[in-house]
Amino acid sequence: MDLTFADIEAARTVVADHLPPTPMWSYPLLDRRVGANVLVKHENTQPVGAFKVRGGLNLLAATDEDRIVTYSTGNHAQSLAYAGHVYGVDCTVVMPAGTPAYKAEAVEAWGARAVLAGDCLAGAESHAQQLAAATGARLVSPGDTPELLAGVGTLYLEILEARPDLDAIVVPVGSGTGAAAACLVAEKLAPECEIIAVQSAASPAAHDSWRAGTLLKRPNRTTAAGLATGRGYELPQRLMAGRLADFLLVGDDRIAEARGLLASAAHTQSEGAGAAALAALLEHPDRFRNRSVAVVCTGANTEG
Repeated sequence: MDLTFADIEAARTVVADHLPPTPMWSYPLLDRRVGANVLVKHENTQPVGAFKVRGGLNLLAATDEDRIVTYSTGNHAQSLAYAGHVYGVDCTVVMPAGTPAYKAEAVEAWGARAVLAGDCLAGAESHAQQLAAATGARLVSPGDTPELLAGVGTLYLEILEARPDLDAIVVPVGSGTGAAAACLVAEKLAPECEIIAVQSAASPAAHDSWRAGTLLKRPNRTTAAGLATGRGYELPQRLMAGRLADFLLVGDDRIAEARGLLASAAHTQSEGAGAAALAALLEHPDRFRNRSVAVVCTGANTEG
């Protein structure tokens, strides 16, 4: 289980066959409020409303499996459902039992099967493992699947090929696929650009795992579904180790503030995870003042 810059470059061709590059814009009111030169990478414009679709397309382009099973609270689910629709692969997604009906409906609208099981993501994962074992389908981990990370990495190619002079890119983290891929791209294309991860303080498993240098489990209480993971994932943590410049925590209240600011100053609908990068700039103004910073709006799907 590994990932290289060459894997991300190869994924570019796959992703480009299906998706145009997403826009990256600056907004004067946002710059004024934050005190930095802020560029918003609009992954919220993807067909499933989030960046993870890049990974789903790259994974299923390379697989010879005709059935897959995965687990997710929402965006990863839609990603694989969409890719399954594109490539004709049977896809089952296990979602926690409390998942809102509209999220399951969004998965099934792409032709996938949504199964509600478990009281949290860990419970959904356990049920997905059982389903995969019973059916012979491939079990796809949302965090430890290299093809997913390679696809996600294409968005950082787009950012740094357009702006190699950036001082930093701030990346929201659930499992850590985005931050890990960003580290590999920056290492190759812009080694002076800092990759800074951000996670909700209410679900700090990835943050605590990175700081401890070992995989940890933590309470998973954030209201931002895209950040709601209760454990560290091996592949992203291994790639972030020694490459990530910093890992910040923000409160859910600060994330809500950032969502409002994106709406008012950048005309942008964002889910909680999609606003987390901007929340980090609001929480740590001295860290970013007068710097050129890209924030990734990872998604815009409704939560709650």
